[in-house]
Amino acid sequence: MPLESIHSQAFRAAAASRCAGEQGKYWEMRARLFANPQTLGQVESHAAAVGADLAQFEKCMAAGRFAEQIRRDLAQAQAAGVEGTPTFMLGTIDAQGQVKVERMIRGAQPFANFKSQIDAILARQ
Repeated sequence: MPLESIHSQAFRAAAASRCAGEQGKYWEMRARLFANPQTLGQVESHAAAVGADLAQFEKCMAAGRFAEQIRRDLAQAQAAGVEGTPTFMLGTIDAQGQVKVERMIRGAQPFANFKSQIDAILARQ
Protein backbone atom coordinates (compact mmCIF):
# COMPACT_ATOMS: atom_id res chain seq x y z
CA MET A 1 0.00 0.00 0.00
CA PRO A 2 1.59 3.32 -1.00
CA LEU A 3 2.10 5.89 1.74
CA GLU A 4 -0.52 8.29 0.44
CA SER A 5 -3.24 5.64 0.13
CA ILE A 6 -4.54 6.52 3.59
CA HIS A 7 -6.09 9.54 1.87
CA SER A 8 -5.12 11.09 -1.45
CA GLN A 9 -4.53 14.49 0.18
CA ALA A 10 -3.19 13.26 3.54
CA PHE A 11 0.42 14.08 2.81
CA ARG A 12 -0.28 17.59 1.54
CA ALA A 13 -2.69 18.32 4.40
CA ALA A 14 -0.10 17.17 6.95
CA ALA A 15 2.55 19.37 5.34
CA ALA A 16 0.17 22.34 5.26
CA SER A 17 -0.67 21.92 8.93
CA ARG A 18 2.98 21.75 9.89
CA CYS A 19 3.94 24.71 7.72
CA ALA A 20 1.13 26.74 9.29
CA GLY A 21 2.39 25.49 12.64
CA GLU A 22 5.69 27.25 12.05
CA GLN A 23 3.65 30.43 12.36
CA GLY A 24 1.71 29.30 15.41
CA LYS A 25 -1.33 28.33 13.30
CA TYR A 26 -1.14 24.52 13.45
CA TRP A 27 -4.40 23.92 15.31
CA GLU A 28 -6.31 26.52 13.30
CA MET A 29 -5.13 24.96 10.04
CA ARG A 30 -5.82 21.43 11.20
CA ALA A 31 -9.35 22.37 12.27
CA ARG A 32 -10.00 24.16 9.00
CA LEU A 33 -8.77 21.25 6.88
CA PHE A 34 -10.87 18.73 8.79
CA ALA A 35 -13.91 21.02 8.51
CA ASN A 36 -13.41 21.41 4.73
CA PRO A 37 -12.34 18.01 3.36
CA GLN A 38 -13.74 18.80 -0.08
CA THR A 39 -11.16 21.59 -0.56
CA LEU A 40 -7.99 19.99 0.83
CA GLY A 41 -6.18 20.77 -2.40
CA GLN A 42 -6.53 24.49 -1.76
CA VAL A 43 -4.15 24.70 1.20
CA GLU A 44 -2.94 28.18 0.28
CA SER A 45 -6.43 29.64 0.64
CA HIS A 46 -6.84 27.84 3.96
CA ALA A 47 -3.49 29.21 5.16
CA ALA A 48 -4.60 32.74 4.29
CA ALA A 49 -7.93 32.19 6.03
CA VAL A 50 -6.24 31.22 9.30
CA GLY A 51 -4.00 34.28 9.15
CA ALA A 52 -0.72 32.68 8.11
CA ASP A 53 1.85 34.72 6.20
CA LEU A 54 1.23 33.29 2.74
CA ALA A 55 4.75 33.89 1.37
CA GLN A 56 6.33 32.10 4.33
CA PHE A 57 3.75 29.30 4.09
CA GLU A 58 4.34 28.77 0.35
CA LYS A 59 8.12 28.76 0.88
CA CYS A 60 7.75 26.03 3.52
CA MET A 61 5.47 23.96 1.26
CA ALA A 62 7.77 24.32 -1.76
CA ALA A 63 10.82 23.32 0.27
CA GLY A 64 9.16 20.12 1.49
CA ARG A 65 10.50 20.91 4.94
CA PHE A 66 8.41 18.27 6.71
CA ALA A 67 8.30 15.60 3.98
CA GLU A 68 10.68 13.11 5.61
CA GLN A 69 8.97 13.38 8.99
CA ILE A 70 5.51 12.96 7.44
CA ARG A 71 6.63 9.90 5.45
CA ARG A 72 7.92 8.34 8.69
CA ASP A 73 4.64 9.15 10.45
CA LEU A 74 2.57 7.63 7.63
CA ALA A 75 4.74 4.49 7.51
CA GLN A 76 4.47 4.09 11.28
CA ALA A 77 0.70 4.51 11.15
CA GLN A 78 0.38 1.94 8.37
CA ALA A 79 2.58 -0.53 10.26
CA ALA A 80 0.26 -0.11 13.23
CA GLY A 81 -2.78 -0.92 11.07
CA VAL A 82 -4.16 2.59 10.65
CA GLU A 83 -6.16 2.81 7.43
CA GLY A 84 -7.70 6.24 7.87
CA THR A 85 -8.63 8.97 10.28
CA PRO A 86 -9.76 8.94 12.86
CA THR A 87 -8.39 5.68 14.26
CA PHE A 88 -8.33 5.02 17.99
CA MET A 89 -6.23 2.33 19.61
CA LEU A 90 -7.37 1.00 22.94
CA GLY A 91 -4.80 -0.87 24.92
CA THR A 92 -3.33 -2.09 28.14
CA ILE A 93 0.13 -1.94 29.64
CA ASP A 94 1.89 -5.25 30.24
CA ALA A 95 4.20 -6.17 33.13
CA GLN A 96 7.21 -4.77 31.25
CA GLY A 97 5.49 -1.41 30.78
CA GLN A 98 4.80 -1.97 27.09
CA VAL A 99 1.51 -0.91 25.51
CA LYS A 100 -0.47 -3.74 23.95
CA VAL A 101 -3.19 -2.69 21.52
CA GLU A 102 -6.31 -4.65 22.39
CA ARG A 103 -8.82 -3.07 20.01
CA MET A 104 -8.98 -0.50 17.22
CA ILE A 105 -11.91 1.74 16.56
CA ARG A 106 -11.94 3.11 13.02
CA GLY A 107 -13.91 6.13 11.93
CA ALA A 108 -16.13 8.49 13.84
CA GLN A 109 -18.10 6.36 16.28
CA PRO A 110 -20.70 7.15 18.92
CA PHE A 111 -19.72 7.22 22.59
CA ALA A 112 -21.60 3.97 23.21
CA ASN A 113 -19.20 2.10 20.91
CA PHE A 114 -16.16 3.43 22.80
CA LYS A 115 -17.77 2.55 26.11
CA SER A 116 -18.59 -1.01 25.10
CA GLN A 117 -15.07 -1.59 23.72
CA ILE A 118 -13.42 -0.16 26.86
CA ASP A 119 -15.78 -2.11 29.13
CA ALA A 120 -14.87 -5.34 27.27
CA ILE A 121 -11.16 -4.71 27.82
CA LEU A 122 -11.69 -3.85 31.50
CA ALA A 123 -13.80 -6.97 32.03
CA ARG A 124 -10.82 -9.12 31.04
CA GLN A 125 -8.50 -7.40 33.55
